[in-house]
Amino acid sequence: MTKLASPADGELPLGAPQFHAGDALRLFRECFHVLGDNVERVVVGKREVVDLALIALFAEGHLLVEDVPGTGKTTLARAIAASIDASWHRIQFTPDLLPSDITGVSMFRQTTNTFEFLPGPVFAHVVIGDEINRASPKTQSAMLEVMEEGRITVDGTTHKVPRPFIVIATQNPVDMAGTYPLPEAQLDRFLMRITVGYPDLAAEVAVASGAGGAPTIEGLPIIATARHIEEFIQVARHHVAAAQPVVDYAVRLARATRDSPHTRLGAGPRGSVALVRAARVRAASEERNHILPEDVKSLARPVLTHRLLLTPEAELGGVSAADVLDEILLEVPAPQPTASRGHA
Repeated sequence: MTKLASPADGELPLGAPQFHAGDALRLFRECFHVLGDNVERVVVGKREVVDLALIALFAEGHLLVEDVPGTGKTTLARAIAASIDASWHRIQFTPDLLPSDITGVSMFRQTTNTFEFLPGPVFAHVVIGDEINRASPKTQSAMLEVMEEGRITVDGTTHKVPRPFIVIATQNPVDMAGTYPLPEAQLDRFLMRITVGYPDLAAEVAVASGAGGAPTIEGLPIIATARHIEEFIQVARHHVAAAQPVVDYAVRLARATRDSPHTRLGAGPRGSVALVRAARVRAASEERNHILPEDVKSLARPVLTHRLLLTPEAELGGVSAADVLDEILLEVPAPQPTASRGHA
């Protein structure tokens, strides 16, 4: 049975784990927390944010990290990529970036009299899109197909990206200079949106005082391989049960966002599916073989708020998407936890 390395070991675990029913969730929890410890060595004092990012990773969903400059958005993305022995590429989104700069192009080879596809940086296990909302909407749309279907179509030919595949994109608030708001269709393709925020006083003092000798991203040990991650994605998907009352609860939360008087556009079916997927990973990270209403409730904000489009009246009144969701969480009754315990 594979033994995962700890950050202090700096050793790469060899071989993909071959799971038995009794070991799968234990190994998942171990990998999840060791990866979190590793990332937290450079993203100090933000364990909750790190855990949310890892939930997106193991749910094989895309992550949008939104905050003001200098809060560690790119550091978080790079630390996750550096902790995995997998291919990763970083794309710096700028106003002059073209769609072909992301997807790749077909080049004509005179020697063979044929076209050859030259893949772009999107062909990697982990794609870091830095300041994604600084690119034009036309360039942003180049990510739509690959984020939904895991493939790119160029000149009528389809090319698949490697699995697992995750996009970790960062963006600055849309009221900052030189930014374009992401279209609703693209926002909906992100499993969750999180905010890093400024560190608390103790964490910022620790970072500032240890600036000369603190761990760097380049110095982080590799904790797992791409094949490990793919195996653990399947563990969360197939070893964690979702009882019908809890799934109903997730769907009712998503549907309630459509009926709110404060929203012009609520979360669609992709939102409720994402909520259940993320809840499975949260349960697996705690070595549980079933999801609880608390899993759904704790993930509702990062999974659903970016899918809500508020009415002009709500925006003028200072109502935020988080306010709408908090109100819905109070109004929609959660099932009793015992309703989901029939899968032990």
